[in-house]
Amino acid sequence: MSTPEQRDTSRPREKGPDVEELVPNSDGEVDDADKLLVERDSETIPTLSIVMPTLNEEEGIAECIQRAKTAIAELGVPAEIILSDSSTDWTPEIGRRMGAIVYTPDESGYGYAYRYAFRHARGEYIVMGDADTTYDFESIPRLFSHLLESDADMVLGSRLNGEIRPGSMPALHKYVGNPLLTKFLNVFYDAGVSDAHSGFRIFTRGALETIDPETNGMEFASEMIMEASVNGLNIVEVPIVYHEREGEETLDSFRDGWRHVRFMLQNAPGYLFSIPGLLLVLGGLLVMGVTYTGVRIDGTNPGVLTFITGALLVVVGFQVFQLGVFSTVITDPIRQPEDVFTKVFTEHVTLERGAAVGCLLFGLGGLYAGFLVYFRLTGGVLPAAYTMDALIALTAIIVGIQTVFSSFFMNTAVQSSRE
Repeated sequence: MSTPEQRDTSRPREKGPDVEELVPNSDGEVDDADKLLVERDSETIPTLSIVMPTLNEEEGIAECIQRAKTAIAELGVPAEIILSDSSTDWTPEIGRRMGAIVYTPDESGYGYAYRYAFRHARGEYIVMGDADTTYDFESIPRLFSHLLESDADMVLGSRLNGEIRPGSMPALHKYVGNPLLTKFLNVFYDAGVSDAHSGFRIFTRGALETIDPETNGMEFASEMIMEASVNGLNIVEVPIVYHEREGEETLDSFRDGWRHVRFMLQNAPGYLFSIPGLLLVLGGLLVMGVTYTGVRIDGTNPGVLTFITGALLVVVGFQVFQLGVFSTVITDPIRQPEDVFTKVFTEHVTLERGAAVGCLLFGLGGLYAGFLVYFRLTGGVLPAAYTMDALIALTAIIVGIQTVFSSFFMNTAVQSSRE
């Protein structure tokens, strides 16, 4: 997969073979496609825009363009082939000689290369695919027909449901990376796809405007599916053949995989913060309740240390839950938390209400803690059970303080987001 990350377009072009040797001879189908190709400033509006991000793809770009032309000839519609190019080899020259429109992005990044090209694409339907021969652009008519027949917004070429040719995908990607990342995305965003990170897709202009992607890196592929799913777009999959690439592989498995996971989690605060936080709070309350009531577990009564552990879980869990609320208010994530507690906090907890609840918790905990201190200072002897009472009071004080300051923080964040 082409990954235009750190690029230096000011470097001189690497010396290679004569560009004429890299441009294939035309045939009848290609000649027919050339008649259908729309130039950059043409008054004819293309029906189809085929977009390829390129970074030193001179070994495979000609084959990709020729296959795209075969697809155009089969469809018989006006089309444009766009290269979003940051190469230092012969890639852009080959593209221009074969009729492609070449744009040079002004920033780096795989996602930005696509976003830059999309701003220039004029077709009603847009195809995206890597220019390293891994995707067969002759399959475009099949994807295009599925888009029309199923009334879909996007058709995704599924490698995992199709055929992966030997040597085209590392075993780590085939059996672990792509299935696992797709599973995460389906769980977090209800996408219902089999190969979320396939780079071969066709979609309508309306779908692109709805998705409105913003990322610049490899997580761009995830963002498109995430936004499409959350916005209720219809995604259809078609099995495809995934071929061995031409040229040097530039994908960093662990770095780029982590970028996908990080992006998915950051845009799903319900799964990252709210649900784990609530589970910690409930778990802590359960531990405190079992310990306080003296329930025996395997013949043993949990002691004060167990009660302290439960109290710590409540405090930490409440803090983690608050992070989910903050993320929802401040960042406007793709997937909004759907649990009732986060909704109540974000929709109904104002500064005044939050501060009042926090002060109430702090006051009740403080009064009881003060009573215990007074009782001890006046010579009273506290039984062991009062140690747990003291911990309950301290927990209420801590949670109350957190609630007060969190309410002020939320109010500040909301006001800032409105300005």
